Amino acid sequence: MRPRGRAIEQGQARRPGPEIIRNTRATVAQYAGRRLRGVQSSPTVSVADEPQERLSVVYVEDDERLARLTAQYLRSHRVEVTVVGRGDLALGEVLRARPDVVLLDLMLPGADGHEVCRRLRERVSVPIIMLTARGEEADRVMGLEGGADDYMSKPFSTRELLARIRAHARRAHGKTGPAAPRIELGELVIDSATMTATLRGTRLALTTHEFALLRVLAERAGRVLAREQLLELLHGSADDAFDRSIDVHISRLRHKLESDPKNPQYLKTIRGVGYMLAPEER
Repeated sequence: MRPRGRAIEQGQARRPGPEIIRNTRATVAQYAGRRLRGVQSSPTVSVADEPQERLSVVYVEDDERLARLTAQYLRSHRVEVTVVGRGDLALGEVLRARPDVVLLDLMLPGADGHEVCRRLRERVSVPIIMLTARGEEADRVMGLEGGADDYMSKPFSTRELLARIRAHARRAHGKTGPAAPRIELGELVIDSATMTATLRGTRLALTTHEFALLRVLAERAGRVLAREQLLELLHGSADDAFDRSIDVHISRLRHKLESDPKNPQYLKTIRGVGYMLAPEER
């Protein structure tokens, strides 16, 4: 009588069926090469169940492979992507394409990301998300102070990147949720319908992120808001409250809002607590 398992011992085990082979190949194909320099693998979960409107971005990145794979992911989620490989070509392409969002690498040939950001801010108010391997706080602060609206360190999740692109685009288009169409605080007027703010009849040159921050403060004028509250109201999450990015945006907004930023009349700092927009000029 033959012992059980003899066929296995002789290397004659039954081969896996075609369905198992197909599933195995699909798994290998799914995970092969998903982690690469600059991109983290993203969960295979839809970012949103409902259909999303089409968006456009200009992606300034000299790493061709990273740009190609990131663009491929974004295009599969209804985002039109124009890739620019040099910093000195970015401004012209942004002025031509008029994108919803700009994705900007820091280390670029022709002109670095900080210089490109400065040039863009002189001409357009499009949201700018910096994508860079430099993740130190000083680098984040420098990027934000230079005019960037957001900052993501490499390697980044493409799913999170897509979510941030959509969030900034919604904010730029005035689709962040129900809000008073017009807020008047003394001589400061904030118009959500046109995404404009004027002070004493003069229009303030605000980025989309600065406008959103001002509107959040104005809707709660006279109330002190902690950093965590501001981050949650702006982004829907307070996970990044440990860093000082909100302080940078407040400083930029204050310099545009106040005649004397060191002695603010509107945007007050309540030490140890947070920030408050005074209900009227004092």
